[in-house]
Amino acid sequence: MALPDTRTKVLDAAERLFAENGYRGTSVRAITSLAGANLAAVAYHFGSKAELMTAVARRVIEPITTAQHARLDEVLARTPDPGVADLVEAFVGPLFDQMPADDAGGARTSRLIVTILSDPAEEARSWTGPDEAATRERYLAAFARALPGLAPQELWFRMRGILAVTAVDRVEVHNRPTPACPTAAGEEARRWAITFLTAAMSAPATEAAR
Repeated sequence: MALPDTRTKVLDAAERLFAENGYRGTSVRAITSLAGANLAAVAYHFGSKAELMTAVARRVIEPITTAQHARLDEVLARTPDPGVADLVEAFVGPLFDQMPADDAGGARTSRLIVTILSDPAEEARSWTGPDEAATRERYLAAFARALPGLAPQELWFRMRGILAVTAVDRVEVHNRPTPACPTAAGEEARRWAITFLTAAMSAPATEAAR
């Protein structure tokens, strides 16, 4: 089995440290030290710390986005107007697939997604490209057809909620909470998430403040 090259080592180290400490809390020196690389490796392979953050995020998120795109194709092939539960399952399923319980990679993925959602640094949120935008727009359009009473802003708020709830749940699983607060894993957790998130997405539209 071939050993990882320097670029991969830097990506692995950056993913771990960005997930643990956030973008601003992670120095290039800390990344290269953990990777066993020289300080110039980030500039040589990525150009800058910000571009390294983009590479880390895309390496983690692109498999999820690709799977979400394919799942939506499958759903739309069955019916042009799928229900909310089918859309939620298509969107959530790849998140669970990429963040399985008892898996170190899944733990890093879930923590990195939470970092992307919550980190105040613009560099942690500005990594997205046309592929991610296209998948988001496809789901927004499909949910809008299934939920015609929702304003676009509220629909997007709820879709972000799907991502946040799933990522936080996976972080909790990997943190192994105390027996007094058990969490589900595997298919049980997936079923719970789909049931809960379908109900949340299907809730009546919030009335505008008067």
